[in-house]
Amino acid sequence: MSVHKEIKKVTTNVLQEMKRSGEKISMLTAYDYTMARIVDSAGIDVLLVGDSASNVMAGHETTLPITLDQMIYHASSVVRAVNRALIIVDLPFGTYQGNSKEALNSSIKIMKESGAHAVKLEGGMEVTESIQRILTAGIPVMGHLGLTPQSIYKFGTYTVRAKEELEAKKLIEDAHALEKAGCFAIVLEKIPAKLAEQVAKELTIPVIGIGAGGGVDGQVLVFHDMVGLNNEFNPRFLRRYLNLYEEIQGAVKSYITDVKSKDFPNANEQY
Repeated sequence: MSVHKEIKKVTTNVLQEMKRSGEKISMLTAYDYTMARIVDSAGIDVLLVGDSASNVMAGHETTLPITLDQMIYHASSVVRAVNRALIIVDLPFGTYQGNSKEALNSSIKIMKESGAHAVKLEGGMEVTESIQRILTAGIPVMGHLGLTPQSIYKFGTYTVRAKEELEAKKLIEDAHALEKAGCFAIVLEKIPAKLAEQVAKELTIPVIGIGAGGGVDGQVLVFHDMVGLNNEFNPRFLRRYLNLYEEIQGAVKSYITDVKSKDFPNANEQY
C-alpha cells in the first residue's frame, strides 16, 4: 500500500516517509477556494500558495509586487477548501530578505491569519539565519533554489540556472546549507536534471522539482499552466493536461450567441 493512499492528512513527516519509501510527491499551486477544493479532492499531496499569484491571478509581469496581506488572502481561501493536502505559502519578496526578525514576523502573520501549514522562501546560505529564526516559532520551512523568480532582475533572464560548474557547485552547497538550517524540503527550479538528481540523492529531505527532471522526489507545476488556462506560456518542462483556455472561451462564445439570439433563457429556464 502506498503512503499516498493511506494518509488522511499530509504532513511534513509524511513527505519524509514518501521520500524514504521512494514514492513520488505530487504538488500544484492553488490560489482560491474553488480550484483548491477540486485539486485537494483529486488527492494531491501538497498545495503551494505561490507568489506566482502575482502573475496568474493579478497579471503582473513578475512575482515582486504581491504583498504579504494579498498572500494571506489567497492562502486563507485555499485553507478553507482543503481537507488532505499540506498547504505551503510563499513568503513574498521583501518580507524576509536580509532581516531574520522580519522573516519571523512575516511567517507568524501568515500562519496566524491563514491557517496554512508551512512557509517557503527563496535563496541559499544568505537566508539560513532567517530559516533558523522562523523555526524557533515551530513553523516548518521549505527552501527554493535554482531559478528563484524573486531575484529575476539579478539574473536578467528566466533561462536554466546552474549549467556552469561554479554555479552548480554553489547550488549543491546551498542545498546542504538549507537542510542543515532545518528546511523540511526544497524546491529546485529550472536546473539540469543530472544536477537535481545528485542533490536529491545527497539530501535526506525531499527535493521537489519544476523543470528539474525526473530524478528528484516529486514534481510541482503552476495549476493554471497544467490545465491550459494560460496559453502563452510554453516552457519545455510543462505538460498540459487540458486546454481550458479554448474550452472556456468556446463556452463564453456560445453563451453570448444564445443571449443575443434570445435562445437563453428558454421556457424551462425561467420561473
